[in-house]
Amino acid sequence: MKRRSFLAAGAAGLALPSYARAQGASTLRFIPQIDLAFLDPHWTTAYVTRNHSYLVFDTLFGQDANFNYTHQMLSGHTVENDGKLWKLTLRDGLWWHDGEKVLARDCVASIKRWAKRDAIGGALMDATDELSAADDKTIVFKLKKPFPLLPDALGKSPSPMPAMMPERLANTDPFKQITEIIGSGPYRYVQAERVQGSRNVYAKFDKYTPRPDGALDWTSGPKVAHFERVVWTTMPDAATAAAALQNGEQDWWEYPTADLQPLLRKNAKIKIAFPDPTGGVEMMRPNHLVAPFNNPAVRRAFMYAIDQAEFMQAIVGDDPGMFYTPLGMFCPKTPMASEDGLEPLRGKRDYAKVKEMLKAAGYAGEKTVLMVPTDYVTLKALGDVMADTMARVGMNVDYVATDWGSMLQRRNKKDPVEQGGWSSFITGWAGTDHFSPPAHIALRGNGDQPGSWPGWCVSPELEQMRTAWFDAPDLKGQQDICRKMQVQAMHDVPYFPLGQFQTPTAYRSDITGVLNGFATFWNVRRA
Repeated sequence: MKRRSFLAAGAAGLALPSYARAQGASTLRFIPQIDLAFLDPHWTTAYVTRNHSYLVFDTLFGQDANFNYTHQMLSGHTVENDGKLWKLTLRDGLWWHDGEKVLARDCVASIKRWAKRDAIGGALMDATDELSAADDKTIVFKLKKPFPLLPDALGKSPSPMPAMMPERLANTDPFKQITEIIGSGPYRYVQAERVQGSRNVYAKFDKYTPRPDGALDWTSGPKVAHFERVVWTTMPDAATAAAALQNGEQDWWEYPTADLQPLLRKNAKIKIAFPDPTGGVEMMRPNHLVAPFNNPAVRRAFMYAIDQAEFMQAIVGDDPGMFYTPLGMFCPKTPMASEDGLEPLRGKRDYAKVKEMLKAAGYAGEKTVLMVPTDYVTLKALGDVMADTMARVGMNVDYVATDWGSMLQRRNKKDPVEQGGWSSFITGWAGTDHFSPPAHIALRGNGDQPGSWPGWCVSPELEQMRTAWFDAPDLKGQQDICRKMQVQAMHDVPYFPLGQFQTPTAYRSDITGVLNGFATFWNVRRA
């Protein structure tokens, strides 16, 4: 090799590490809690879809840590006619990722699509006489009656998020997924680089204009994208994820498992934080259409088998500061929470007695299909405890180990278990989803009506109380209704609460700007 060629080759080789460092500095590498199976922000209640959606899509209102609602895509709004006329004005500088300008009619179509899949969205539309676009920047709600929770609905962070999308996509049947992911948020979804089950990529949207004011908190305030790219890498094996975070291959692990947190804490280059004070609230959802849980007496009897502390210890260990019991139907230590009606969850469990109670209730050994998403570490742990609990009280358990995406699809089936149906599944929520009746989809009693949640609980009493909650004159009136709802829920058993636990996140110490709440990616930068 000639000396000139050798030096050129060497120079090129020496340049590579700095190029790689530059690429790494401009890319945030993130390990999500689970694979991103569904991309449509209106399609599912899955949090991984919610987190993905907030990268790509924007909302009309944002939410701060005190759960106040602030303008996000809006420059302002007015309320007239004794609360029955709302006019929302879009701010300047809003563009879709395909280069088109954001218009009011896009938002009208988006609201209508989202509301057909969301509990509080449905309540808002029930109260709406007409929703229209007065011009390119003005969204108009003409209401049948005042609905002061309108900003709460359009700015809520619990999934499915009220994402705005172009009208041509928003006109898609809400019960069919959109195939093109176009939003107006700070990042574009790079669909061509998706590797399902492994990788999702987001690129900074150069035409995104952050709002100029407001406190940067949760989903409110200026959303400034500091990284050129955000790359999600799915790592189902927790040890692999921990190793990748420790050696710097990854920057941020959404939910480190309890058993590996002591190891991570020993690493000075890793920080463990608890950004969401509401934590995670876990449950088993029974199928009210098929045996054995179509029998309300069986559901009530089985409640006495639930040892919430045992379920929580399976996730976070024995430290009582990491979990809370007894968990009722509303997030603990929030205004709607109480301990009314929770007697079946207190005291030592007597499994022999519960076995007798189930028999007296009419349980006759029917096969009980328990669906457990094994690629979701916390839910897998809860599923294992649940299967053991069912066996202890004499239930015929068919433990169906599945991945999260497959479980989400199967849980829509209303067939008998012999035809591929199911009896119950394990899932969890952020505490924000269980603050109050409007967003609490698991507390609905609307059966198999459109927009209802799989499990299909029928409870006219719960529905009547939910409606009354919206009309309550003050906070005390709302709290009184929620106490009654909890007592009714312990009788009807729309689901089995399994406890609340603190949800940590872990990231490299050179990552700064991580906000409170769930994982969002604006404001985050490398120190």
